[in-house]
Amino acid sequence: MTDRELTAFMQNWFERLMARFDRLDKHLEKMAIKEKLLEGERLLDNQDVCQMLNVSKRTLQRYRSSGELPYQMLYHKTFYRESDVEAFIKANFAKGEDTDDNNPEEPDVP
Repeated sequence: MTDRELTAFMQNWFERLMARFDRLDKHLEKMAIKEKLLEGERLLDNQDVCQMLNVSKRTLQRYRSSGELPYQMLYHKTFYRESDVEAFIKANFAKGEDTDDNNPEEPDVP
C-alpha cells in the first residue's frame, strides 16, 4: 500500500468514525430530552431517589417494603412518582421537627 493509498484509507476510516460519533451524539440528545413520565408526572428510578434522599439502596428497599414510599414496577424496573418522593421528604422532615419541639434541650447550667 502506497502512502497515498494509506492516507486515503485512513481519511475514509476517520470520516466513517466521525459519522458514527455524530449519530451517537444525536441519539444521546434524544434520550436526554425524553423524560420518563407516567400520566404526565415525572418518574424517578432507584439511583435518582437514593441521591435525593442520600440513602443506600438497601434503605430505599426498606422504605418500599414498609410501605412508607410508594413505587411502581414498569418492565421489571422500580420507579417512584416525583410527588410521592416529595411527600415522603416532607413527612420525614416534619417528623424530625416535631420531635425537636416536644423534647427541648435543657440549657447547660454552670
